[in-house]
Amino acid sequence: MVQRLTYRRRHAFNSPSNIRKIVKTPGGKLVYQVRAKTAKVPSCGDCGNKLAGIPALRPYELSRVSKRVKHVSRAYGGSRCGVCVRSRIVRAFLVEEQKVVKHVLKKQQQAQKKKAQK
Repeated sequence: MVQRLTYRRRHAFNSPSNIRKIVKTPGGKLVYQVRAKTAKVPSCGDCGNKLAGIPALRPYELSRVSKRVKHVSRAYGGSRCGVCVRSRIVRAFLVEEQKVVKHVLKKQQQAQKKKAQK
């Protein structure tokens, strides 16, 4: 007959925070061991892909590790992936270029108006 198992803690519901593993002790008894929740890998805030170079840790574990582990040395390091950062930089550059082109066209039109008036 199979040995019955009882919870070793007061939490008696089959929820994600109460994940158990059956373990055989050296004395031959079967007991529950409470497992920790699995951590999620941080994801990019723009595209949702997993961030490379950052470990999957629970919040308490993240608070215990140094800043060097929690981000990569780049702009938007632990928040956005490299592809999204690159696209942001290119977008900002193109917007600035567009402003410059607009300004140059306006100057040219003003110069043509002055010539037309003379």
